[in-house]
Amino acid sequence: MTKETLLMQYQSECLSALKSVANIHKPFEKTFMDTMKLFMAIPERINFLRLGRYGCFSEQTYRNLFEHETFDWFAFNGSIINKHLTGKRKAIAIDPSYIPKSGKKTPWIGYFWSGCAGEYKRGLEIMGIGVIDIDNHECMTLGSIQTPDCKTLDNMGKNLVDWYNSYLISRKDKLQSISQTVVADAFFSKETFITPMCENDFHVISRFRNDVILYYPTLEQKTGKRGHPKWFDGRINFAKLDLTRCKEYEVNKGKLYGLRVYAKALKRYVSLAIWYPMDG
Repeated sequence: MTKETLLMQYQSECLSALKSVANIHKPFEKTFMDTMKLFMAIPERINFLRLGRYGCFSEQTYRNLFEHETFDWFAFNGSIINKHLTGKRKAIAIDPSYIPKSGKKTPWIGYFWSGCAGEYKRGLEIMGIGVIDIDNHECMTLGSIQTPDCKTLDNMGKNLVDWYNSYLISRKDKLQSISQTVVADAFFSKETFITPMCENDFHVISRFRNDVILYYPTLEQKTGKRGHPKWFDGRINFAKLDLTRCKEYEVNKGKLYGLRVYAKALKRYVSLAIWYPMDG
């Protein structure tokens, strides 16, 4: 398949998804479609100046397009996702990403964690939201949102975790129409994130930190005597896992166990998956 054919197919997909979004005017449609083409054609850095240089419209026209706040990007991307992600099992994936940016005039520029550098760096951050097709092992982007800087968050009376879950909860109708399961990395395995999400009917899958404290639920029964039986039967030692409490699952590389445990950091019982890889 030639590059020209692929570009035409790409534009056809974008136009079809765009027409699924209500209240789109013809001038907006033309500018939007030209922008989608330029995103595929312009090498390296893309900004409004380069869009105006290579595109069919002026720089200011492209700026006005991206200031069109009423456009529903979730609906646009969701239309493409519904067409291509055909599996029955889906999940929502979230992942904040650091973006290098210098200057002083950019809104919400500040210091954010860079996983690649392993340190906080000055720039921007966006939280990407994707849809995972578990059956077909694919993932597509549903949308993204820029993270406010620390000063803006302080003025809002929120911290970083509060911002993440408040945004997801504000879009829960759209997200839960796709899936109620949210997949996130170890940063999100915090009580301040998990509890609000669960209260809003989300199910969160995450990885615990290496220093997590987990307990076996007690197997003692009530004796009828005064007082409550002990809550836990001891802390979990992964080097000496009690396999009598676990259910083993078949996997290709290593051993996988599942059990119900109490997570001290989350202040709740959770379903835990423990994987021992073949290389130890």
